[in-house]
Amino acid sequence: MPGKTVLLATEKAFAAEAVGKIEQVCKAAGYELQKLENYKSKDELLKAVATADAMIIRSDIVDKAVVEKAAQLKIVVRAGAGFDNIDLPACTEKRIVAQNTPGQNANAVAELVFGMMLTSARNNYDGSSGFELVNRELALYGFGAVAKAVHKLAQGFGMKTFAYDPFIPKEAIAAGGATPVESIPELFTHQYVSLHVPLTDETKESINKELLMKMPKGGTLINTARHEVVHEGQILEVFKEKPDFCYLSDVAPKNSEEIKAFLGDKYMKRAIFTTKKMGAQTLEANNNAGVAAANQIVDFFEKGVTKFQLNPFPSDESPSKKAKTA
Repeated sequence: MPGKTVLLATEKAFAAEAVGKIEQVCKAAGYELQKLENYKSKDELLKAVATADAMIIRSDIVDKAVVEKAAQLKIVVRAGAGFDNIDLPACTEKRIVAQNTPGQNANAVAELVFGMMLTSARNNYDGSSGFELVNRELALYGFGAVAKAVHKLAQGFGMKTFAYDPFIPKEAIAAGGATPVESIPELFTHQYVSLHVPLTDETKESINKELLMKMPKGGTLINTARHEVVHEGQILEVFKEKPDFCYLSDVAPKNSEEIKAFLGDKYMKRAIFTTKKMGAQTLEANNNAGVAAANQIVDFFEKGVTKFQLNPFPSDESPSKKAKTA
């Protein structure tokens, strides 16, 4: 089989060590790695994708325009769990396999969750009295790889964990060590609620004022999923009406400046926002997700593996067969 061209398209580049390991995987398979890192315009991406057989991305947008320019693309792999940045119908229409790398960033995101929780609980280390996490209650909306990693750390802190996931049986949640709850509103009867759901039509702006006002004293919402899952227009209202409410988010909401102005010196205590999405921004997560993406591409072309395919094709001919014979 002739060598393939793999495009590493990352507007926010991987760590150099991770890029080196991705390159090693490609080289071992006889593939050429082309790098488009820290690019500034979509035109650069459109030009680079034209000759790629495969593509590795992070939060980069693969929309219909990108897909249409990808004349020979057979597979795109999102190095991470979330995949709302990929136009799945457009990929399916051109029989391009879309995959993610679930679980590879889980520990990095979980540690960020606890970093923000500790910073808030200790009042941003300003010398005043805070509180401990031991015996506090943490509810997880979703019980996938990241939520399970958060649960594992919570056990080390002596916290009590609860979880709801519409796609995972209660028995499986219980077997994982968390106490299953019956509904989304029940999650918000606990002090901490951590969001671990994808952005879909059902989840968009689903975390609203009605739910947040149910939270007990010191209620804290933690969002390392997608900021669009939270109804940002109502967050400021909750801050104003619930003086002990806290919101810790990996990526600032669009109205963050209004929230900061209202909170004053309580910002970074009642509200903590990262300057850009950084849950997966660790050397280890970069290595794990990037190498996993490269290995999945090689396995796809060489072995026909489509384990993490996000867009099953309606045809009876497998995409891997088409890729191997193209």
